[in-house]
Amino acid sequence: MQRPLYALSIAGGRGERLRPITDDLPKSMVPVNGRPLLEHQVEWLAAQGVTDVVFLCGYLGDRIREHFGDGAPFGVKAHYSFEDAPLGRGGAVRKGMELVPKDADRVVVTNGDNLTSQRLDELLELHVARNAMATMMLTPFPSQYGVVESDESNMVTSFIEKGKLPVWINAGVYVFSTDIANLLPERGDHETTAFPALAARRRMAALRSTAPWYTIDSPKELREVSELVKSGALLSAR
Repeated sequence: MQRPLYALSIAGGRGERLRPITDDLPKSMVPVNGRPLLEHQVEWLAAQGVTDVVFLCGYLGDRIREHFGDGAPFGVKAHYSFEDAPLGRGGAVRKGMELVPKDADRVVVTNGDNLTSQRLDELLELHVARNAMATMMLTPFPSQYGVVESDESNMVTSFIEKGKLPVWINAGVYVFSTDIANLLPERGDHETTAFPALAARRRMAALRSTAPWYTIDSPKELREVSELVKSGALLSAR
């Protein structure tokens, strides 16, 4: 029998830049092509073998539980970790780890406001191969401006709308060994506490991914991602 694979979704954000949509919805529940953003993410997780999803809830977290219930209609078992006070992303993950079985050796962790087609097996395999305590997905830094290319004679050769810059950034998708829990802050951000410590010990791996990846921080990005999902250009990893 295959062992359960847990994922923790950091879904407590307020989404101030998406108001008024987020006046009565957490950011992770804004509609993307007619369905909550988080539902698309759960579908992507379930399609790749995730059996249990722990929703790390903060702002209006009851709306998440009302939608997903026990998770059965979405192909997973749903669990919920609620904050009594803001814990930060690292604190939320540490608290959510308490709902992961003691015999689990690794968990998938993802920000609740991004969507990608990256295959999880590539992250999981790299995690094992590098004996890492944490493995992160990297994505090329997207330019907010159009990129113009020119040749040696100073003539314009092409225009690229929202090109990718030659810099890699954290995509907010991870595999963690469960023994990372004690390194995570009780309150605060794992990116400024646990991650630098793991990197210094060479226990952190990174997968440079060219798979589609988007985060939603504005109404314009929400419209663009909705169109991508509608066209089938996103969330096709199986």
